[in-house]
Amino acid sequence: MATSTPAHRSADWTPDWSGEHSLAPVPDEARSSTAGHQFWIWAGANIAPINWVLGALGISLGLSLFDVVLVLVLGNLIGMGMFGFFVLMGQRTGVTQMVLSRSAFGRRGAYLPTAFQFVITIGWCAINTWIVLDLVTSLFEELGIDGGRGLKIAAVLVIMATQVLIAAYGFRAIASFEKYTVPVTLVVLAAMTVVAWAKLDVDWGFSGTGLAGTERLSAMSTVMTAIGIGWGISWFAYASDYSRFVPRSMPARKVFAASALGQFIPVIWLGVLGATLATVNPGVDPGQLIVNSFGALAIPVLLLVLHGPIATNILNIYSASVCAQTLDIRVDRKVVAYVVGVLATVFTVWLVFKDDFAWALDGWLASMVTWVAPWGAIMLVHFYWISRQNVDIPALYDKPGVSRLGDFRWDAIIAFVVGIFATWCFEFGIPEALQGPGAKALGNVDLSWLAGSIAAGGIYAILGASRRRSSGSSAVTPGTDRVGS
Repeated sequence: MATSTPAHRSADWTPDWSGEHSLAPVPDEARSSTAGHQFWIWAGANIAPINWVLGALGISLGLSLFDVVLVLVLGNLIGMGMFGFFVLMGQRTGVTQMVLSRSAFGRRGAYLPTAFQFVITIGWCAINTWIVLDLVTSLFEELGIDGGRGLKIAAVLVIMATQVLIAAYGFRAIASFEKYTVPVTLVVLAAMTVVAWAKLDVDWGFSGTGLAGTERLSAMSTVMTAIGIGWGISWFAYASDYSRFVPRSMPARKVFAASALGQFIPVIWLGVLGATLATVNPGVDPGQLIVNSFGALAIPVLLLVLHGPIATNILNIYSASVCAQTLDIRVDRKVVAYVVGVLATVFTVWLVFKDDFAWALDGWLASMVTWVAPWGAIMLVHFYWISRQNVDIPALYDKPGVSRLGDFRWDAIIAFVVGIFATWCFEFGIPEALQGPGAKALGNVDLSWLAGSIAAGGIYAILGASRRRSSGSSAVTPGTDRVGS
């Protein structure tokens, strides 16, 4: 009797699911994540000091408190709303976000956005750890401990080791950590907010420095890119990595709402808190801004501050490890998590010796949006318009060189490159290298995320139109995908 050849099986076969460390699609019987899990995961990732620092950024740029709150609310309504559609991709397919990129970019073409995301996750680990160090040292000083840079480096090592160990154990460890620690953190945050607003002379009618016209629009657009729409965009590439564990039977609106609200509520809360505190002292020193306000609450605030980067970075480290697998790096996922931790530690220590906080932070955020906005637009067009939410899942796992998807899909790659250029062209960051000619022509107004999304999404929709006409016959209907041998 003839046996099935690998070539025969490749037409309808995907790798066996071997647990949460596997890159294979999550089968229905292994999907146990609840709406609550999704809410706590995303809320925990955003209860981080970086959000109150970014909220204060608008005040330091001269905006009124009303302007900052307006940008925060409107921007995040749009950004988190779009994020919800990426969450649904994971629930529908059971596949990680970067593996899904193969359907648009090709088997090897997806290496391009995946490599960007891999580097970004390492960078975010460093940024999120670094940004709390001033807070940590200032809070320790409040307790009578003065350690300077030595204390900062020690804090880096402790924080990084903790988050790497949690992330190395995978999704269930992450979900459990967020489920049991985030509610406590929210209680501390609520107490901190009440004390701050009651104790400090917040100027609720703060009118800024009188910015008007294009100067006002320029400052508002910078905040929009940093913590408005740009903040929601920054999470697109992570969404499916965690929603793939949600059962298909859960109503889409429920998982959408749980995930989007998990992001929206803490970002707005912390952003507004940072902005209101900044009206008391417009200086954007992330340590003194908080510490000067709390005194006796130094210890619980210190716990909140230390929790922030850990809750965020366990997502970064886990997503980095699945990115490495998507790049066909055949190394155990736990080993990748440890390597990511080492690289992020080195980057964080380097940042400790950087003096220009605003330049480094804005440069990082602006450079991140440069690639995520066009990639996100391409994936939305591909999943919801070209493939009509039906992805040939087994084809995502064909080997390079023999993939039915093709190694490179140039329509997506061309759109991606053009979108990156458009994003840079309309970017206006603090570093001069991130101040594009389009933004300067508009009076220094940053529309980078919009320009990149329209350019990449529009070009891909045109170039990929022929794929849409043929997608109906080649797509695999979710719910009938073969996820095992």
